[in-house]
Amino acid sequence: MQFSAYMNEWLYGEEGYYKHFKAIGKSGDFYTSVSTSSFFGASIANYFYSLLKEEKADKNGWLIEIGAHQGYLLCDMIQWLYTCDPTLVQTLKFGIVERQPEVQKAQLAYIQERFGDDIQITHFNDIAEVKATYAFVVANEIFDAFPCELLKDEKIALVKEHKIEWEEAPSEMLTWAKKHHLTQGEIAVGYEEFAKEMARGIEKCDFVSFDYGEKYIRNDFSIRVYRAHETFPLFDEALTLSDSYKKDDITYDVNFGHVSEAFVEAGFEEMCYETQARALIRFGIIDILERFAKQTSQVRYASEADKIKTLIAPTMMGDRFKLVHFRK
Repeated sequence: MQFSAYMNEWLYGEEGYYKHFKAIGKSGDFYTSVSTSSFFGASIANYFYSLLKEEKADKNGWLIEIGAHQGYLLCDMIQWLYTCDPTLVQTLKFGIVERQPEVQKAQLAYIQERFGDDIQITHFNDIAEVKATYAFVVANEIFDAFPCELLKDEKIALVKEHKIEWEEAPSEMLTWAKKHHLTQGEIAVGYEEFAKEMARGIEKCDFVSFDYGEKYIRNDFSIRVYRAHETFPLFDEALTLSDSYKKDDITYDVNFGHVSEAFVEAGFEEMCYETQARALIRFGIIDILERFAKQTSQVRYASEADKIKTLIAPTMMGDRFKLVHFRK
């Protein structure tokens, strides 16, 4: 099969890696910004609140997270919005796009634990199911979980019995690669349809997403496997695909140029592309921390400040992760 189909089965097929709820953080295979600090979600919510105050967003619209894992990010955002204006939890509608039933159950259990019956969540199996006049849509690390093809010297990767083979790439793929000056690396599959489906279902939309990647083409493979916080390049001799298949996470660096192209073609405008550090500071994460300092102990303040340093330090998550904001 083509590598994209193999990767799709690996992540989303029967007993795939994301089929069931996976731990993230110290006990999992990797960390995310969401698992690092609740202030990550609070700062995004603070930005959403600024749009609401400026009437660039609709308080009667939707707040939707795509690929919400356990629901930490959405809950952290709801918590901060309630702090800013308690009436917003009555006017806004809340949704999660999640296709896996077992993960949906884990999300609902966690949201019940956080808010009881005060917050109601609507689950969508796919972004195509979302129909809204206005929605603020947020996602963290979803674009690197789209299946991809592997291209090398005008050849495409196939997988047979967990071994990679190469054959001549289709002409349309070579045309795309030539247009983007790509000779070797990953080509994500599904960005275009994802953007079109979001555009079709949501009349007015702010879509904010964070991921690991760049806008330029590296012409090298970044695809890798994560296992208990260890990283294995896909072509590493130490990695056996049959042993990792469906057990470990598989991902690659996002080509934000491709993401932007897909969304602009679907009718969105790119409002911003910047490092995670710049975005979170612009969203007010330092101000939120200072507000927290006034109502907590020095020990707790120091602990949260250290977590925020992880989010914004250039040598940690600050520069490696990027924000992209599209508006329709």
